[in-house]
Amino acid sequence: MLTKWVILLVTIFVIACQPSGSDSDTLFLKGEALGTNNNKRLKEASGLVASARYPGYLWTHNDSGHPADLFLLDSIGQTRAEFRLAKIKNRDWEDISMGPGPGDANYIYLGDIGDNNAQYQFKYLYRLKEPDLDQLEELHEVDTLVVKLDGEIHDTETLMIDPITKNIYIVTKREKNVGLYEIIFPFQEDTLIASRIATLPLKQIVAGDISPDGGEILLKNYNHIYYWRRPPGMSIGNALMAPHMVLPYERESAGESIAWAYDGSGFFTLGENIQGDRAKLYFYKRRQQLPADTSRTTSPIRP
Repeated sequence: MLTKWVILLVTIFVIACQPSGSDSDTLFLKGEALGTNNNKRLKEASGLVASARYPGYLWTHNDSGHPADLFLLDSIGQTRAEFRLAKIKNRDWEDISMGPGPGDANYIYLGDIGDNNAQYQFKYLYRLKEPDLDQLEELHEVDTLVVKLDGEIHDTETLMIDPITKNIYIVTKREKNVGLYEIIFPFQEDTLIASRIATLPLKQIVAGDISPDGGEILLKNYNHIYYWRRPPGMSIGNALMAPHMVLPYERESAGESIAWAYDGSGFFTLGENIQGDRAKLYFYKRRQQLPADTSRTTSPIRP
């Protein structure tokens, strides 16, 4: 009985901390097209994350069927650098995130986590430091983390890392109500087991990101962007089980990428290039300032 009361109190607290429904249009401005992806080698952008090393820049990658390439974009969607991961295959890269690694450096995590036919027992996370822009284009220092979902095999397209706990989160795509899986930090050298910690009343989730300060969460499908505010001290799982808000969204062709700006001033989306149409990089600028304990600058990102 005590456990039920604790869950109820936590849920009430989270709901109280969420902005009211009337605020959904005031938190962020409508998406502004900053530029167009004109790189013919970046055809199916399927993940996006703000660089920690290069302010105002974003890392992205292609979906399955393409080389194992990593692209660095500027704030108008132009490719500024390209790198190939040596001896790595792009089986089905679906998302990218920033997280911890050996030492104090920020690492890129590339998620080879897609599985359209639910046939692969293991998923792979490729971890590497953000490369120097003047180094060789082929990257050899890449760690491979092997991941297994606890239970059934699922198609997944969303990878997130909590900057506070450093835990990894993976979200399923094709269930009627998607599953949230968690890998607890520190990560072991053997196969990482992702445990299901929540079922969310959402479907077709294809991307997500946790803000650099850990206080806000975004998930998206092809039609909507969902938003949660996470109170201090609350877990990602409990935060995501609270009611969400639906944010403004400029519909994209196969839009499978979303990323917070590194300074918290808003977030970006990027779709795929479909039938000759070049995808635009959209930025959703923050309109409403957060409370003092989680606020960040609202100046636009520029390199």
